[in-house]
Amino acid sequence: MVKPILLIIMAIPVIFAGMIAMPMIINPQIPFSATNADDRIAIELTRHDLKKISFGLTDRLSPIKSEILIISNEGNVRYLVTENEQPLPEKTLTIPKDEVKKLTAMIKETGFMNIPIDSIPADESVPEYTKFSLKVTLNGNTKQIQWSEGNATSTFVPPIITMVESETGTGN
Repeated sequence: MVKPILLIIMAIPVIFAGMIAMPMIINPQIPFSATNADDRIAIELTRHDLKKISFGLTDRLSPIKSEILIISNEGNVRYLVTENEQPLPEKTLTIPKDEVKKLTAMIKETGFMNIPIDSIPADESVPEYTKFSLKVTLNGNTKQIQWSEGNATSTFVPPIITMVESETGTGN
């Protein structure tokens, strides 16, 4: 008789944990409550597809394609592409204020501005890779991080960096 009561008592915290976790699993969005009306944000995401070109004794990294995505606080987006050192026409659009608010909330909630790293370089042996740079200015504070794609570096790239990159998204 003691064992069923003990099981029921042990099941209560599990049931409560399930009730708390269920909304987070069903709706895993960042809460907008992290933002306020005074928040000002500017995001610049740069992506360079680089290739190492050898000149005999020296090597040089040359950009095959470069993409720059700039998002302003008002939701204005500029997308610039350069392929083989030739700039393509600039594309502009406006995203809804809710999307800017979502990006702001994600930056604030995840602690992106407090990441202690600034650069994750590519390994010297990699001949071709993609390099990213993300510059976020939030309420006058700026954080810029540069990193190479995961298969081009032996250094761990924190998921928050790739999460912000995928939310702002360039090209491909």
